[in-house]
Amino acid sequence: MTFIRDTELVLRATVELVNTLPHTDTTGEDTMVSVDQLEDFATRHAYTGSRTHDDRELAAVRGIRNRIHELWTVERDAAVPLVNAMLRDGKALPQLVKHDGFDWHIHASDPSDALAQRILVEAAMAFVDVIRADEYARIRVCQADDCRGVYVDFSKNGSKRYCDSGNCGNRMNVNAYRRRKADAPA
Repeated sequence: MTFIRDTELVLRATVELVNTLPHTDTTGEDTMVSVDQLEDFATRHAYTGSRTHDDRELAAVRGIRNRIHELWTVERDAAVPLVNAMLRDGKALPQLVKHDGFDWHIHASDPSDALAQRILVEAAMAFVDVIRADEYARIRVCQADDCRGVYVDFSKNGSKRYCDSGNCGNRMNVNAYRRRKADAPA
């Protein structure tokens, strides 16, 4: 794959965060509404640094989701000013770090910065890699009829069409099978 491990990990976390938005989910529900849900997300994606573990932190993280989601609504060149603004607003200062079993990788914000700021900067840094690798075509929105979930196509041949959040690929394949069966002569 084109992306290094830490970029891929951040892209996967970013996809999951964006897909907590109500308009990306087949159910239309916001799935980041409690501090516990944020705790689970931050723990699973190994976000380090200071944390307040409160409703204010939750509100701040919820507040960056639409901004990050915008990266899935634009082409590569239009993403550049969005990414640059995220880096500027997050006061990004890239540095190599090594921690928690992860080898050398880049953090671009201070561990004492707010979680939402660190998530925004990490997402922007991952998109820097996507843009520089000229792989923006892998930034996609699910093609299922009833889903607007986002994903990054990590497949070798770049042929993925559906997100992983709503079992969309299986659902669309079953629908296609049923249509073929219904159209087939008896």
